[in-house]
Amino acid sequence: MPKEKKPFVDFRAIRVQITMEQVLEHYGVLGTLKRSGSRLSGPCPIHNGTNPTQFRVDTEKNLWNCFSECKGGGNVLDFIARKENLPVHDAALIACEWFGIPATDARADSAVVGKPPSSPPKGAAKDDKPAAPVQAKENSINPSLKFRLENLNRSHPYFQERGITQETVIDFGLGYFNGTKGLMTGRVVIPIHDLWGQVVAYAGRWPGEPPKDTPKYKLPPNFKKSLELYNVDRAIKEPADKPLVIVEGFFDAIKLHQLGCRKVVALMGSSMSSAQEELIRQHITPTSRVLVILDEDEAGRAGRVDIATRLSPLCFTKIHVFARFGMQPEHLSPEQVTQITGGVQ
Repeated sequence: MPKEKKPFVDFRAIRVQITMEQVLEHYGVLGTLKRSGSRLSGPCPIHNGTNPTQFRVDTEKNLWNCFSECKGGGNVLDFIARKENLPVHDAALIACEWFGIPATDARADSAVVGKPPSSPPKGAAKDDKPAAPVQAKENSINPSLKFRLENLNRSHPYFQERGITQETVIDFGLGYFNGTKGLMTGRVVIPIHDLWGQVVAYAGRWPGEPPKDTPKYKLPPNFKKSLELYNVDRAIKEPADKPLVIVEGFFDAIKLHQLGCRKVVALMGSSMSSAQEELIRQHITPTSRVLVILDEDEAGRAGRVDIATRLSPLCFTKIHVFARFGMQPEHLSPEQVTQITGGVQ
Protein backbone atom coordinates (compact mmCIF):
# COMPACT_ATOMS: atom_id res chain seq x y z
CA MET A 1 0.00 0.00 0.00
CA PRO A 2 1.26 3.52 -0.81
CA LYS A 3 2.27 5.60 2.15
CA GLU A 4 -0.49 7.98 3.22
CA LYS A 5 0.41 11.58 2.45
CA LYS A 6 0.28 13.83 5.48
CA PRO A 7 -1.70 17.09 5.18
CA PHE A 8 0.25 20.27 4.72
CA VAL A 9 0.55 22.39 7.84
CA ASP A 10 1.23 26.13 8.05
CA PHE A 11 3.87 25.92 10.78
CA ARG A 12 4.35 29.66 11.11
CA ALA A 13 0.62 30.37 11.44
CA ILE A 14 0.39 27.76 14.20
CA ARG A 15 3.28 29.33 16.08
CA VAL A 16 1.49 32.69 15.90
CA GLN A 17 -1.69 31.28 17.41
CA ILE A 18 -0.29 29.08 20.19
CA THR A 19 1.72 30.37 23.14
CA MET A 20 4.21 28.48 25.27
CA GLU A 21 2.02 29.22 28.28
CA GLN A 22 -0.91 27.46 26.60
CA VAL A 23 1.24 24.45 25.83
CA LEU A 24 2.65 24.29 29.36
CA GLU A 25 -0.88 24.63 30.76
CA HIS A 26 -2.01 21.79 28.50
CA TYR A 27 0.66 19.56 30.04
CA GLY A 28 -0.26 20.76 33.52
CA VAL A 29 3.23 22.11 34.31
CA LEU A 30 2.73 25.87 34.05
CA GLY A 31 2.21 26.13 37.80
CA THR A 32 5.58 24.50 38.49
CA LEU A 33 7.48 27.37 36.86
CA LYS A 34 8.51 30.62 38.51
CA ARG A 35 7.57 33.83 36.74
CA SER A 36 9.78 36.92 36.54
CA GLY A 37 8.43 39.51 34.11
CA SER A 38 8.28 37.85 30.69
CA ARG A 39 10.44 34.92 31.85
CA LEU A 40 9.47 31.55 33.25
CA SER A 41 11.98 29.20 34.83
CA GLY A 42 11.95 25.87 36.62
CA PRO A 43 12.65 22.14 36.22
CA CYS A 44 12.54 20.91 32.63
CA PRO A 45 9.16 19.26 31.89
CA ILE A 46 10.59 17.43 28.87
CA HIS A 47 13.14 15.23 30.61
CA ASN A 48 11.46 15.62 34.04
CA GLY A 49 14.41 17.43 35.58
CA THR A 50 14.71 18.68 39.14
CA ASN A 51 17.03 21.69 38.81
CA PRO A 52 14.90 24.83 39.34
CA THR A 53 16.87 26.92 36.80
CA GLN A 54 17.52 24.44 33.98
CA PHE A 55 14.43 25.29 31.90
CA ARG A 56 13.52 28.80 30.78
CA VAL A 57 10.77 30.33 28.69
CA ASP A 58 10.61 33.79 27.11
CA THR A 59 6.87 34.47 26.88
CA GLU A 60 7.35 37.55 24.69
CA LYS A 61 9.34 35.69 22.03
CA ASN A 62 7.43 32.45 22.62
CA LEU A 63 10.65 30.44 22.92
CA TRP A 64 12.00 27.86 25.41
CA ASN A 65 15.39 26.48 26.25
CA CYS A 66 16.70 23.64 28.40
CA PHE A 67 20.26 24.12 29.59
CA SER A 68 20.52 20.58 30.94
CA GLU A 69 19.91 17.17 29.34
CA CYS A 70 17.87 18.46 26.38
CA LYS A 71 20.73 20.79 25.40
CA GLY A 72 18.60 23.03 23.21
CA GLY A 73 15.30 24.74 22.77
CA GLY A 74 12.93 26.16 20.21
CA ASN A 75 9.34 27.23 19.66
CA VAL A 76 6.02 25.68 20.71
CA LEU A 77 6.16 22.99 18.03
CA ASP A 78 9.71 22.06 18.94
CA PHE A 79 8.58 21.65 22.55
CA ILE A 80 5.66 19.38 21.66
CA ALA A 81 7.85 17.36 19.29
CA ARG A 82 10.46 16.76 22.01
CA LYS A 83 7.87 16.08 24.69
CA GLU A 84 5.93 13.60 22.56
CA ASN A 85 9.00 12.23 20.74
CA LEU A 86 7.45 13.04 17.38
CA PRO A 87 8.56 14.71 14.13
CA VAL A 88 7.69 18.41 14.02
CA HIS A 89 5.03 17.80 11.37
CA ASP A 90 3.20 15.32 13.59
CA ALA A 91 3.59 17.67 16.55
CA ALA A 92 1.95 20.42 14.50
CA LEU A 93 -0.99 18.17 13.65
CA ILE A 94 -1.70 17.27 17.26
CA ALA A 95 -1.26 20.93 18.26
CA CYS A 96 -3.97 21.81 15.75
CA GLU A 97 -6.21 19.17 17.29
CA TRP A 98 -5.55 20.31 20.87
CA PHE A 99 -6.14 24.00 20.21
CA GLY A 100 -8.76 23.84 17.46
CA ILE A 101 -6.64 25.20 14.60
CA PRO A 102 -7.34 24.14 10.99
CA ALA A 103 -4.32 22.24 9.65
CA THR A 104 -4.27 24.02 6.30
CA ASP A 105 -2.00 26.30 4.33
CA ALA A 106 -3.61 29.75 4.52
CA ARG A 107 -1.76 30.78 1.40
CA ALA A 108 -2.44 27.69 -0.73
CA ASP A 109 -5.37 29.07 -2.71
CA SER A 110 -3.96 32.58 -3.12
CA ALA A 111 -0.32 31.90 -3.96
CA VAL A 112 -0.78 31.39 -7.69
CA VAL A 113 -2.38 34.81 -8.17
CA GLY A 114 0.05 36.68 -5.95
CA LYS A 115 -2.46 37.77 -3.33
CA PRO A 116 -2.05 37.56 0.45
CA PRO A 117 -4.38 35.49 2.63
CA SER A 118 -7.82 37.09 2.98
CA SER A 119 -7.22 37.67 6.69
CA PRO A 120 -4.33 37.43 9.15
CA PRO A 121 -3.99 34.35 11.39
CA LYS A 122 -6.30 34.16 14.36
CA GLY A 123 -4.87 36.13 17.24
CA ALA A 124 -2.62 38.28 15.05
CA ALA A 125 -2.89 42.05 15.01
CA LYS A 126 -4.63 43.65 12.03
CA ASP A 127 -1.43 45.50 11.18
CA ASP A 128 0.26 42.13 10.63
CA LYS A 129 -1.40 41.80 7.25
CA PRO A 130 1.03 43.05 4.58
CA ALA A 131 0.01 44.80 1.41
CA ALA A 132 -0.34 42.62 -1.68
CA PRO A 133 2.82 42.54 -3.77
CA VAL A 134 2.84 42.89 -7.51
CA GLN A 135 3.85 39.30 -7.99
CA ALA A 136 0.81 38.49 -10.10
CA LYS A 137 1.97 35.81 -12.49
CA GLU A 138 2.04 32.15 -11.65
CA ASN A 139 5.74 31.89 -12.43
CA SER A 140 6.65 35.01 -10.46
CA ILE A 141 6.45 33.57 -6.95
CA ASN A 142 8.38 31.01 -4.98
CA PRO A 143 5.85 28.45 -3.73
CA SER A 144 5.85 27.66 -0.03
CA LEU A 145 7.58 24.42 0.93
CA LYS A 146 5.58 21.33 1.75
CA PHE A 147 8.20 20.06 4.19
CA ARG A 148 10.43 21.24 7.01
CA LEU A 149 14.00 20.14 7.68
CA GLU A 150 14.28 18.28 10.96
CA ASN A 151 17.16 16.88 13.04
CA LEU A 152 18.82 20.31 13.18
CA ASN A 153 21.71 20.83 15.59
CA ARG A 154 21.12 24.29 17.05
CA SER A 155 24.24 24.16 19.23
CA HIS A 156 26.80 23.77 16.44
CA PRO A 157 30.09 25.61 17.20
CA TYR A 158 29.73 27.62 13.98
CA PHE A 159 27.11 29.86 15.60
CA GLN A 160 29.38 30.74 18.49
CA GLU A 161 32.21 31.43 16.04
CA ARG A 162 30.03 34.02 14.30
CA GLY A 163 28.80 35.54 17.55
CA ILE A 164 25.23 34.26 17.14
CA THR A 165 23.52 33.53 20.44
CA GLN A 166 21.45 30.42 21.10
CA GLU A 167 18.37 32.60 21.44
CA THR A 168 18.93 34.09 17.99
CA VAL A 169 19.56 30.63 16.49
CA ILE A 170 16.21 29.45 17.79
CA ASP A 171 14.42 32.68 16.85
CA PHE A 172 15.55 32.42 13.21
CA GLY A 173 15.14 28.64 12.97
CA LEU A 174 18.82 28.08 12.19
CA GLY A 175 20.61 24.76 12.63
CA TYR A 176 23.21 22.35 11.30
CA PHE A 177 21.48 19.72 9.17
CA ASN A 178 22.33 16.25 10.41
CA GLY A 179 20.55 14.47 7.57
CA THR A 180 22.28 11.71 5.66
CA LYS A 181 21.19 12.88 2.20
CA GLY A 182 19.91 15.95 0.44
CA LEU A 183 21.21 19.28 -0.86
CA MET A 184 21.71 20.73 2.63
CA THR A 185 23.51 17.79 4.24
CA GLY A 186 26.51 18.96 6.25
CA ARG A 187 25.49 22.61 6.11
CA VAL A 188 24.07 25.23 8.43
CA VAL A 189 20.56 25.86 7.13
CA ILE A 190 18.76 29.20 7.07
CA PRO A 191 14.98 29.23 6.44
CA ILE A 192 13.92 31.92 3.96
CA HIS A 193 10.40 33.32 4.45
CA ASP A 194 8.36 35.28 1.95
CA LEU A 195 6.31 38.41 2.65
CA TRP A 196 3.61 36.33 4.35
CA GLY A 197 6.01 34.41 6.58
CA GLN A 198 5.84 31.17 4.59
CA VAL A 199 9.07 29.18 4.25
CA VAL A 200 9.92 29.18 0.55
CA ALA A 201 13.48 27.81 0.68
CA TYR A 202 16.44 26.87 2.83
CA ALA A 203 19.86 28.34 2.23
CA GLY A 204 22.81 26.17 3.24
CA ARG A 205 26.08 27.67 4.53
CA TRP A 206 29.19 25.51 4.77
CA PRO A 207 30.23 25.78 8.45
CA GLY A 208 33.60 27.49 8.03
CA GLU A 209 35.90 27.76 5.05
CA PRO A 210 34.69 25.21 2.47
CA PRO A 211 36.96 22.76 0.66
CA LYS A 212 38.21 23.66 -2.80
CA ASP A 213 35.45 23.79 -5.45
CA THR A 214 32.78 23.72 -2.73
CA PRO A 215 30.55 26.81 -2.62
CA LYS A 216 30.04 28.60 0.68
CA TYR A 217 26.29 28.82 0.08
CA LYS A 218 23.79 26.58 -1.63
CA LEU A 219 20.24 27.42 -2.67
CA PRO A 220 17.62 25.10 -4.21
CA PRO A 221 17.98 25.09 -8.01
CA ASN A 222 14.41 26.31 -8.67
CA PHE A 223 14.40 29.01 -6.00
CA LYS A 224 14.36 32.58 -7.37
CA LYS A 225 16.13 34.66 -4.75
CA SER A 226 15.51 37.85 -6.73
CA LEU A 227 11.82 37.62 -5.73
CA GLU A 228 12.48 37.66 -1.98
CA LEU A 229 13.93 39.90 0.69
CA TYR A 230 15.34 37.94 3.60
CA ASN A 231 13.62 38.87 6.89
CA VAL A 232 11.03 41.08 5.16
CA ASP A 233 8.15 39.37 6.99
CA ARG A 234 9.57 40.62 10.30
CA ALA A 235 10.82 44.00 9.09
CA ILE A 236 7.44 45.20 7.80
CA LYS A 237 5.95 44.79 11.27
CA GLU A 238 8.38 47.26 12.84
CA PRO A 239 7.28 50.86 13.51
CA ALA A 240 7.12 53.15 10.49
CA ASP A 241 9.39 55.75 12.11
CA LYS A 242 12.34 53.35 12.23
CA PRO A 243 14.72 53.34 9.27
CA LEU A 244 14.70 50.33 6.99
CA VAL A 245 18.21 48.89 6.87
CA ILE A 246 19.28 47.04 3.70
CA VAL A 247 22.23 44.62 3.85
CA GLU A 248 23.62 41.89 1.61
CA GLY A 249 23.81 38.64 3.52
CA PHE A 250 21.81 36.42 5.84
CA PHE A 251 24.20 36.73 8.75
CA ASP A 252 24.43 40.50 8.34
CA ALA A 253 20.67 40.69 8.89
CA ILE A 254 20.71 38.09 11.67
CA LYS A 255 23.54 39.81 13.56
CA LEU A 256 22.02 43.29 13.26
CA HIS A 257 18.68 41.90 14.43
CA GLN A 258 20.45 40.38 17.44
CA LEU A 259 21.98 43.79 18.21
CA GLY A 260 18.55 45.43 18.27
CA CYS A 261 18.31 46.65 14.66
CA ARG A 262 15.19 44.66 13.80
CA LYS A 263 13.92 46.51 10.74
CA VAL A 264 16.53 44.96 8.49
CA VAL A 265 16.32 43.03 5.22
CA ALA A 266 18.97 41.22 3.17
CA LEU A 267 19.19 41.18 -0.62
CA MET A 268 21.02 37.83 -0.63
CA GLY A 269 23.57 39.52 -2.86
CA SER A 270 25.01 42.94 -3.66
CA SER A 271 22.38 44.03 -6.19
CA MET A 272 18.71 44.89 -5.77
CA SER A 273 16.35 43.26 -8.27
CA SER A 274 13.26 44.99 -9.62
CA ALA A 275 11.04 42.64 -7.58
CA GLN A 276 12.96 43.47 -4.41
CA GLU A 277 12.70 47.16 -5.21
CA GLU A 278 8.95 46.80 -5.58
CA LEU A 279 8.68 45.05 -2.20
CA ILE A 280 10.54 47.94 -0.61
CA ARG A 281 8.43 50.54 -2.42
CA GLN A 282 5.25 48.99 -1.03
CA HIS A 283 6.43 49.48 2.54
CA ILE A 284 7.91 52.97 2.48
CA THR A 285 6.40 56.43 2.22
CA PRO A 286 7.90 59.85 1.41
CA THR A 287 8.63 60.26 5.14
CA SER A 288 10.42 56.90 5.46
CA ARG A 289 14.17 56.50 5.88
CA VAL A 290 16.30 53.84 4.25
CA LEU A 291 19.85 53.03 5.32
CA VAL A 292 21.99 51.02 2.89
CA ILE A 293 24.85 49.10 4.56
CA LEU A 294 26.45 46.81 2.01
CA ASP A 295 29.85 45.14 2.28
CA GLU A 296 32.85 47.40 1.80
CA ASP A 297 34.14 45.83 -1.41
CA GLU A 298 33.83 46.56 -5.12
CA ALA A 299 30.49 44.79 -5.54
CA GLY A 300 29.05 46.38 -2.41
CA ARG A 301 30.17 49.86 -3.43
CA ALA A 302 28.56 49.50 -6.84
CA GLY A 303 25.41 47.99 -5.40
CA ARG A 304 24.83 50.67 -2.77
CA VAL A 305 25.13 53.49 -5.31
CA ASP A 306 22.58 51.79 -7.56
CA ILE A 307 20.18 51.21 -4.65
CA ALA A 308 20.46 54.81 -3.45
CA THR A 309 19.88 56.12 -6.97
CA ARG A 310 16.67 54.09 -7.31
CA LEU A 311 15.24 54.70 -3.84
CA SER A 312 16.26 58.29 -3.11
CA PRO A 313 13.44 59.77 -5.26
CA LEU A 314 10.96 57.93 -3.00
CA CYS A 315 12.28 58.74 0.47
CA PHE A 316 15.35 59.77 2.44
CA THR A 317 18.08 57.25 1.57
CA LYS A 318 21.52 57.16 3.16
CA ILE A 319 24.60 55.08 2.37
CA HIS A 320 26.94 53.90 5.11
CA VAL A 321 30.61 53.79 4.16
CA PHE A 322 32.91 51.61 6.25
CA ALA A 323 36.33 52.88 7.26
CA ARG A 324 38.18 49.83 5.91
CA PHE A 325 37.93 47.68 2.82
CA GLY A 326 36.43 44.25 3.58
CA MET A 327 34.23 45.39 6.48
CA GLN A 328 30.69 43.97 6.66
CA PRO A 329 27.59 44.86 8.72
CA GLU A 330 27.97 41.80 10.94
CA HIS A 331 31.34 43.17 12.11
CA LEU A 332 29.68 46.18 13.75
CA SER A 333 29.61 46.53 17.52
CA PRO A 334 26.38 47.36 19.41
CA GLU A 335 27.63 50.93 19.89
CA GLN A 336 28.39 51.32 16.19
CA VAL A 337 24.96 50.01 15.21
CA THR A 338 23.31 52.54 17.52
CA GLN A 339 25.44 55.34 16.12
CA ILE A 340 24.86 54.42 12.48
CA THR A 341 21.10 54.01 12.83
CA GLY A 342 20.75 57.20 14.85
CA GLY A 343 19.85 55.41 18.05
CA VAL A 344 16.25 54.90 16.95
CA GLN A 345 16.34 51.15 16.55
